[in-house]
Amino acid sequence: MDFAFDARTEELRAKLLAFMDEHVYPAERTAEEQRAGLASRWDTPPVVEELKAEARRQGLWNLFLPDEQYGAGLTNLQYAPLAEITGRSPQLAPTALNCAAPDTGNMELLAEFATEAQRKEWLEPLLAGEIRSAFAMTEPEVASSDATNIETRIERDGDEYVITGRKWYISGAMNPDCKIFIVMGKTDPEGADVRRQQSMVLVPRDTPGVEVRRAMKVYGYEDDHHGGHAEIVFDRVRVPVTNLVGEEGGGFAIAQARLGPGRIHHCMRLIGMAERGIELMCRRAVSRTAFGKPLAEQGVVQGWIADARVAVEQLRLLVLKTAWLMDTVGNRGAHTEIQAIKIATPRTVVALLDRAVQLHGAAGVSQDTPLAELWAAARTIQLADGPDEVHQRSLARREIKQYR
Repeated sequence: MDFAFDARTEELRAKLLAFMDEHVYPAERTAEEQRAGLASRWDTPPVVEELKAEARRQGLWNLFLPDEQYGAGLTNLQYAPLAEITGRSPQLAPTALNCAAPDTGNMELLAEFATEAQRKEWLEPLLAGEIRSAFAMTEPEVASSDATNIETRIERDGDEYVITGRKWYISGAMNPDCKIFIVMGKTDPEGADVRRQQSMVLVPRDTPGVEVRRAMKVYGYEDDHHGGHAEIVFDRVRVPVTNLVGEEGGGFAIAQARLGPGRIHHCMRLIGMAERGIELMCRRAVSRTAFGKPLAEQGVVQGWIADARVAVEQLRLLVLKTAWLMDTVGNRGAHTEIQAIKIATPRTVVALLDRAVQLHGAAGVSQDTPLAELWAAARTIQLADGPDEVHQRSLARREIKQYR
């Protein structure tokens, strides 16, 4: 068993670590300062475009796509340590490398299921970082943890589809650069197979009847660096039938194919967030004194830091094993491990970041450190791409089945 990264991964890691030190970390404060002067909080700060140009110049672009025709051609195992590094600055680094959700999942979806014409119109500008996109599945009126509940209607009318429904927490949709929505709805609501009732269609943002109604907050944060999370109403929106992605009735399967890589990408970045948390804990511990000695010499703080290191090492090994399985036996063969990391990683990182907040006292909940925002992001992943309880239910059933 070889735990070393291959030569290409090590080369990219070295380049990316240098890119983070030289460009990304210094730009964090600059981005916040620039955002305050923008016409809209959803506009992109100029420094982000500068980071994108530099990342592209250095070959740190579209690293997430394993398809060499469109991306870097890396395996999941090669991409994992790179995604972890970007997780140390989730506000800037993924976007700088054109590796930010939801665009990553949308590009993977378009690369696999879209027609050539659809790829030309939407995938190519996404790959170039010229536009952004959103994936419109979650709805406020139904339990979206069960995607078969979706109520948005996609009805055929001659050569057009008519879309009616309401979505919310549609990530990235507040960004004016978000030009295309991939919308999931029901084309056959009475179909016998509940997993064949759904379809996906491409809806350009400027289509009549599309109303981006409001931004949804996440634990009080606007999440503007990700383009926000919008509530969107589709009021008899008409698009050509050629905007169908895949086939009618294939929406549920496409969604599952999209969410597999998305789940492991979240977990990869979460490990980077945890590493940033440990770094901040250690810096705080050696720089602050309480009750006559540095925090680093307090037994309880030493315990927190030791437990954090153990937890991160455990998570990293599980995520790397999952990435390796996805590469060798496919997403279906790695189903148990994908669910395991989706349960374990955000839960553990939330607890770790909570300790980091505690160690920083009032500063930990302030805007002067990234900890509060990192905690909110990690806690949200316990809901995104399927809540913990759904994965626990499925994983438990698979474990029990072999004993029946």
